[in-house]
Amino acid sequence: MSEAVHVASGKVREIFALEDDRLLLVASDRISTFDVILPTPIPDKGRVLTGLSAFWFSRTTHIVPNHLLEVPDDGRSMVCRRLDMLPIECVVRGYLTGSGWRDYSETGAVCGHVLPEGLRDSDRLPAPIFTPATKATEGHDENIDEERAAELCGRDLYRAAKEASLALYGFAAEHAEQRGIILADTKFELGVATDGALTLGDEALTPDSSRFWPLAGYEPGKPQPSFDKQFARDWCAETGWDKTDPGPELPEDVVAGTRARYVEAFERLTGSSFEAYLGEPKIVLG
Repeated sequence: MSEAVHVASGKVREIFALEDDRLLLVASDRISTFDVILPTPIPDKGRVLTGLSAFWFSRTTHIVPNHLLEVPDDGRSMVCRRLDMLPIECVVRGYLTGSGWRDYSETGAVCGHVLPEGLRDSDRLPAPIFTPATKATEGHDENIDEERAAELCGRDLYRAAKEASLALYGFAAEHAEQRGIILADTKFELGVATDGALTLGDEALTPDSSRFWPLAGYEPGKPQPSFDKQFARDWCAETGWDKTDPGPELPEDVVAGTRARYVEAFERLTGSSFEAYLGEPKIVLG
């Protein structure tokens, strides 16, 4: 591999530039809650994110091309094509939860989608909806309506991104349900490659970018347990922390419980043991 030059840091990923217009994305074990990176990492979290992303990338090229070129042997890195990213988050919701539930409770609509009356927290929607959001450099992304999103992207590109996102969600939701998992919602990052093709980038369908709920025990009308950082988030909320930096150190049981949820999501969705992935990351490529 050519020499890597560090170009950016995110909440989870370190990004390095390689030759030939490629990037090396390295997923750390950092975890953030309430937009604050906590001082305690979750062991192997970055490998779960990379392995699941690679799993989905290799199985969705019939829907939209993606940026993945190679998964190195460390299991937490991806060599990728550089993309010109769209200025929106491409969010698809199949269930009413999170900020969508809050918006619906106040207005009866989510990002301009007027929904039937009487829906409950965590109810399945009549059909998945595309709800774009702005990309916030600090704090939370902001939900916007389709008209604003089309202005930001250009109408043709926006339409293509919407269609690709809904198709990706439908494919993944069906696969996940067969594995005993509900894909409640997810967000995609799409960009334009050097050849002009709309291309899926960043990560895809991981516990950091999606809400995964266990199908067994699903009961609308209340929040659902999930295979993500909600376990750590709930613990942080109960401490009385004011949600400003620095965040609290996580106790060992919360670290172990969070790691177990990430690993279970990986194993259910991929059908492979996490230990096998650590030994040979390319097993997720099918």
